[in-house]
Amino acid sequence: MNKREFLKASLVAGLATQLPVTGAAAASPAFNKKKKLKNWVWTNPNQKDTDDELKTRYAAFKAAGITGIFFEADSERHFRAAKAHGIEAHRWIWTFNRAELIATHPEWYSRNRNGESCTDHPPYVTYYRWLCPSRPEVQQYLEQMVNDILQKDYVDGIHLDYVRYCDVVLPVNLWSKYNIEQTKELPEYDFCYCDVCRAKFKTEYGTDLSGIQYPEASLSWRLFRYRNIIRVVNSISQIAKFHRKAITAAVFPTPEVARRNVRQDWTNFKLDGVCPMIYHGFYKEKVSWIGDAVEEGVHLLAGKFPLYAGLYLSDFNNDDEIRQGIQYALKNGAAGVSLFGDVSKGNVLHILHDETVGF
Repeated sequence: MNKREFLKASLVAGLATQLPVTGAAAASPAFNKKKKLKNWVWTNPNQKDTDDELKTRYAAFKAAGITGIFFEADSERHFRAAKAHGIEAHRWIWTFNRAELIATHPEWYSRNRNGESCTDHPPYVTYYRWLCPSRPEVQQYLEQMVNDILQKDYVDGIHLDYVRYCDVVLPVNLWSKYNIEQTKELPEYDFCYCDVCRAKFKTEYGTDLSGIQYPEASLSWRLFRYRNIIRVVNSISQIAKFHRKAITAAVFPTPEVARRNVRQDWTNFKLDGVCPMIYHGFYKEKVSWIGDAVEEGVHLLAGKFPLYAGLYLSDFNNDDEIRQGIQYALKNGAAGVSLFGDVSKGNVLHILHDETVGF
């Protein structure tokens, strides 16, 4: 989903009064006392923020246990202000969903199973313009972009978003928004069937895609697309390694959902950490499902790199649910949480501190 649509007012500082723990999660053991947690915030830097506002905000973030920020735009002033308070400053980028090349390189964009390009037939929303990961020139373009970003001394790492194919299946809570029922994979949302993908698939598997009656059911075709994304991510990872900087990614909530809905096999990415967007409301699940999603991800990662549970604050009905969501995540093996939304609202900062810093 497009986080820009959800981004609320600029973050301001402030710790609030502690609320009592209630609900089932309150009885959980002190599972997080023996490990050092890292907590993150996704945000877009507001150039209107004053230096004093940044000092106050990031001091409060640090006190609350926030150890890193994913900035959606470049702002040296914001990055350095965060770093001055001991907070990691990472650049958050859109990876395959990019519209800036439509005029100059329309051939680089993905086509759906009907043969339609997302340059003039964007699925769901107008900003969905997906680059084709099969094309070497697309990979080179992304590599150069990441290299340019990581050369900056005030950038601590790169954070990849939209590092996948278009949603062939949306989270169920969004079906009504788009007046659609995706109980099966529909051709207009199934990408990429461009000539380059077809040719590469035939070369690798000896099968002409046009000869497969139900390509949406082909395991080889699905694996081909998993590996496409993995190849690009791991190439970018080498660039981060060269610069000795961290690489993380925002991914779909569980390995199973990611593979099924967006052809994303994130357990095989080479990363320093992953932030599954465990937005339980999108899937019409209860808060406790956060724990289930974390457990699945941690199990299948098998220790490759840490998992930070991505929580969408607007999905929670009250402060106690936020507290429970954090507890479910940590109890099931998350190395911390990543928060999306207005963390200054209500008691979010204090709850985060209470659950991850102040035992």
